[in-house]
Amino acid sequence: MENKDISQGPLWEVFIQGNPGIPHKHAGSLHAADAEMALQAARDTYTRRNEGTSIWVIPSAQITASSPEDNGAFFEPANNKPYRHPTFYKVPDGVKYL
Repeated sequence: MENKDISQGPLWEVFIQGNPGIPHKHAGSLHAADAEMALQAARDTYTRRNEGTSIWVIPSAQITASSPEDNGAFFEPANNKPYRHPTFYKVPDGVKYL
């Protein structure tokens, strides 16, 4: 029997928003031929029980990520830029989320 290479289409990353106003969270990955098919497949796969109010699908190939080798230099704080640190003001009483 001949082994045929059947392409599943590009890989897409799926992000679901549980409720309006909260961030989208990564739900998983799937293969689809195009964005519309990826969106429909994500809906069918990841929101069967009303788990979300919004879906994002992003081609995995379009994601740019930091490299573990760059961990130290990439994430070190900029000590020569103190304005980036919130130490110059007092948080008013009663402020819960800042």
